[in-house]
Amino acid sequence: MLLFRRKETPWEVVDSRSVDPVPMYYEDEDLDLVSVKDTNVRRTYVLELKRDARQQNDLRNAVVFAREQLLKEITKSGYNALLLESWRVTLLRKAKLHRVEVEYSGRPALAQNKAKRRHPPFMAVLQTCH
Repeated sequence: MLLFRRKETPWEVVDSRSVDPVPMYYEDEDLDLVSVKDTNVRRTYVLELKRDARQQNDLRNAVVFAREQLLKEITKSGYNALLLESWRVTLLRKAKLHRVEVEYSGRPALAQNKAKRRHPPFMAVLQTCH
């Protein structure tokens, strides 16, 4: 008996941009660390877009959303800052549908004093995303 798979159109990668791990705090900043996790935490978020995903705001918003979700998650584990951060955005298309996949990674730490809220690093990389 032969089984045939339905022919589904696969998601096509339109563009992909990434930022390698970048320190978010430097030695000259007043950040008193209590503990640092031994490993990075990495999560992938997939978001459906209702219109053409080439608009920069959609991609920026997706990266900011992924960062905020990761920060919420590490807070549940007792951390309140990310010392190193990196991300990768992949823009996907299937016919008229658009999807963005964001992989966000960071090194969680617990700071005694309140850490400044930062924006994701190097967001300008998304300006040339097609």
